Amino acid sequence: MSVSTVVRGVIVCLGLSLTACGGGGGSAPSNVGVPPPAPAPLSKAQIDATSQTVRAASFGLDYAGLESATRLGAEAWLDQQFALPPTFHRSTMEGILARRAAGEFDAFENDIEYLIFARRIGWWHNTLTARDTVRQRVAYALSQIFVVSDNVDTLEVYPYALNTYYDVLLEHAFGNFRDLLREVTLSPAMGLYLSHLNNRASDPIRNIFPDENYAREVMQLFSIGLFELNIDGSVQMGANGQPVPSYDNDDIREFAKVFTGLSFGGPGAFFGNIAEPNFSVPMQMFDAAHEPGEKRLLNGFVVPAGQTGSQDLEMAIDNLFNHPNVGPFIGRQLIQRLVTSNPSPAYIERVATTFNDNGFGVRGDMQAVIRAVLLDPEARSAPDANSAKGKLQEPLVRYVSILRQFNISSTDTLVGMTGFFAEAILRQHPLSAPSVFNFYLPDHSPAGPIAEANLVAPEFQITNASTIIGWPNLIDAIVFADFPGETPDGFAPASLDFTRWIETAQDTEVLIDQLDSLLMAGQLSAAVRDEWIATLDPIDDDQFKFQTALWLFLISPDYVVQQ
Repeated sequence: MSVSTVVRGVIVCLGLSLTACGGGGGSAPSNVGVPPPAPAPLSKAQIDATSQTVRAASFGLDYAGLESATRLGAEAWLDQQFALPPTFHRSTMEGILARRAAGEFDAFENDIEYLIFARRIGWWHNTLTARDTVRQRVAYALSQIFVVSDNVDTLEVYPYALNTYYDVLLEHAFGNFRDLLREVTLSPAMGLYLSHLNNRASDPIRNIFPDENYAREVMQLFSIGLFELNIDGSVQMGANGQPVPSYDNDDIREFAKVFTGLSFGGPGAFFGNIAEPNFSVPMQMFDAAHEPGEKRLLNGFVVPAGQTGSQDLEMAIDNLFNHPNVGPFIGRQLIQRLVTSNPSPAYIERVATTFNDNGFGVRGDMQAVIRAVLLDPEARSAPDANSAKGKLQEPLVRYVSILRQFNISSTDTLVGMTGFFAEAILRQHPLSAPSVFNFYLPDHSPAGPIAEANLVAPEFQITNASTIIGWPNLIDAIVFADFPGETPDGFAPASLDFTRWIETAQDTEVLIDQLDSLLMAGQLSAAVRDEWIATLDPIDDDQFKFQTALWLFLISPDYVVQQ
């Protein structure tokens, strides 16, 4: 039984070739003044194939962008995306805070409320409008692996905490995994969330010992996982027939010693500071508070005594980074977040092999890993309702994608959404997970046919009667009321642009086919297509016809399943 089957049951670059004129000739080239030939029309199959990659890789393109990507080809489009500079969130938030300082927004009850709004508006504006949509999508996927959350009050009310942290994910999304792991470790937001900030050396007389929280989670969740893995992601079994643990309590205690001596950095920094937290810079190492002596880490690796705390930390990061589990452990989760819940062992192995060596002797090249995830034959194979291919697309990704695909905009300089309206319905918001284990576990398997088929479907952990009913209500507001989301006082309302689609609605079959390509990558069945055309054809009002068609697509089980 496939995940997709169960889900359905449950619910050009156009360039001119410039010919150089030869010297000495008196006659003009014969093609002067002749317009270039129109590009060959794209087939629906070509657009659908590109849409499949775009749907997995990004937060979505509008139809013109999808056609442009199709003319480039999926691989060239990804190259183009990889080359774009990151659109950082902190700079956007700083602009919002500057507007507040200038007295532009007086409607907020207090500064704390405004600081919370500023961080959220920064995320929504950038995610909805940034050109580097693949980087934004990958950073969001990373935020579900390297979890911090505004459920900690300090992280909610200090906007630089989470924006700076998210920018770390954006900066290193296409960099090297070792750098990503190091910067996550040194992030003051992570230090506060997993309590290795102001983690001090042992003092047995005072019954003080290093906090073990981050030491545990950096292994369990951020690098190697609970059990020793083969390169294809399968668990290694011991002589007793049980999985072989990848670490034990002794390893946790030894790593905890490494993560001592870290506190807020910046001008005037000192160990133990909590009165003036600085979330704008990485944590700083204070050797006087760092655990001295050697540390015995994974696979017999020893951090020697007599080093600085920073030297100890760098060696510990190396020890984690070079563990053979990292490729299959992180690779599988990236596949799950972007492509499919149940990747085959061969798919995981191909991605892990790329992690181990990008083809040029470099380990941990994230750009190569993301390329391997998105361009794998298993990722680009045709939709198959009878296979384990596919995933339930999480509500937040669906929601953001809709707003991008239909060109959300505002008369303000910013799309000033805060996301509270959607969060109340979807029970999901970026950097707001209920725990370090994210909104759902990678191995969550809902009871029933999915579990019986020995498959997983992580996103079902947040799928319940409330969210299932809430989704069509949200879609109704978007499609029929042009209410993509709330904006606070002082910001102009956001709106979607349906103009080209209302014109397309004059031909019902073209409308359905183009929406199918844009939203479903060609997954719409012939039988459903015929039913919808029969339903829509009698509608004389083109705007209402389009709105009805879009509503049908977005509440369809075929839409929420990504194949």
